[in-house]
Amino acid sequence: MKKTFYILGILLLFTSCRTNYNKKEVMTNMIKVVINNSEYNLILENNETANKFLELLPKEFNMTELNGNEKYVYLDKSLPSDSVNPKEIVAGDVMLYGDDCLVIFYKTFKTSYAYTKIGHIDNMPNLNNDNILVKFKVT
Repeated sequence: MKKTFYILGILLLFTSCRTNYNKKEVMTNMIKVVINNSEYNLILENNETANKFLELLPKEFNMTELNGNEKYVYLDKSLPSDSVNPKEIVAGDVMLYGDDCLVIFYKTFKTSYAYTKIGHIDNMPNLNNDNILVKFKVT
């Protein structure tokens, strides 16, 4: 009988620890992005690139307009990349072009370029053709 309670206790402890770990993992994957004084949620991908990007934060970037559909900035350091052609960019996608160019897309369109996905910003507004200041912070 004691052996059964001992085993159940260990299983309960393991399950409890595992649950707390998962909650922590989910929480660290939520990033706040401030664009033009409005705050948005960035949900990170579960990949090495997103993890290394997370290590750079908090950070703010002056991002440059390009093509009427994206903002970009070259990072101070390279991130690991695993580029693929997504065929379609969805407004709100946050990608790495090459190994050091952070891109935020604010329009949906077809593409022939290859990127590594970092995450996605919910409810991405149209950012027009202006350069912008973007702040990333971990919540």
